[in-house]
Amino acid sequence: MADVAQKAGVSRALVSIVFRGLPGAGSETRERVLRVADEIGYRPDNAARLLARGRSRTLGVMFIVHQTFHTDLIAGIYPEAERLGYDVLLSGTTLGRGEGKAIEALLSHRCEGLILLAPDAEPAYLDELGHRAATVSVARRAPGAHVDFVHSAEGKGVRQAMDHLVELGHRRIVHIDGGRGPGSAERRRAYRAAMRRHGLEAEQRVIPGTHTEESGIETGRMLLAERDRGLPLPTAVLAGNDRCAMGLLMSLTRSGVEVPRDMSVVGYDDSHLSHLMPIGLTTVRQDAVLLAEHAVRFAVERLEDPELKPREAVLDSKLVVRGTSGPARQEPAR
Repeated sequence: MADVAQKAGVSRALVSIVFRGLPGAGSETRERVLRVADEIGYRPDNAARLLARGRSRTLGVMFIVHQTFHTDLIAGIYPEAERLGYDVLLSGTTLGRGEGKAIEALLSHRCEGLILLAPDAEPAYLDELGHRAATVSVARRAPGAHVDFVHSAEGKGVRQAMDHLVELGHRRIVHIDGGRGPGSAERRRAYRAAMRRHGLEAEQRVIPGTHTEESGIETGRMLLAERDRGLPLPTAVLAGNDRCAMGLLMSLTRSGVEVPRDMSVVGYDDSHLSHLMPIGLTTVRQDAVLLAEHAVRFAVERLEDPELKPREAVLDSKLVVRGTSGPARQEPAR
């Protein structure tokens, strides 16, 4: 700033007034200061100015590096944060970098608010975070914690998917569980409830899994091995998420199983990858943009009013029918 003031022939105080957009500088002086700053490549340090006031106006986002749906959420977080006058700082978790380290990195960079995408932490830790920063959990419930919660209506989405498959004539419908993944427990319960509701309780089968392509691939191999031992393949599979569904599709197509002729496959998320396959994935859509916007608004509103009680936003999910679901294959007469 001193260099700009010297070259423009004004005081540092006047340069500060210009960059802060305050009255007190004539139009000619303002233009000269901005021109000089541009010539010497000076940019005002807004972060330092905010910190001097005790504010960073930065939201920290913790995400899982390999979760494709998280990139969709982040794409929705940026514009909403910018609209509300906040910057965004990202910190990812990987196999070698846990949630604790990712979150503490955000706090060390003075993030005022935290948006945690599918945190796996205990509610007690999330409650502690909620008293250190305005904290929002996306897709993971934290009972009793002082954090806001944003998620999709998991049960509604699964019901739509199951009704769709039953209407197509499917009875042997298998569910690949998502383990500890976000929404897994709700999706598992909704699957079992739907099978009971349709009178298919005897056909229920939940296969342990995770929200990864590897889980889908392993499930496909297991089902194919059972077929080779004379057991029938399921006519449809409801995967825990899109990544798992894609792994299953890879395993099936490599072994000559045609989808949806031989087996229907339904995912969950409607991540951007579900649109990129040669055959579009039938899946339950979570609206990433709306989830992101609600998360950002919750964080900002809590910064403005720290006394707010923890809130919950439940957004509709919707079945998107594409090419991986079709009528159940006809069983040969016995």
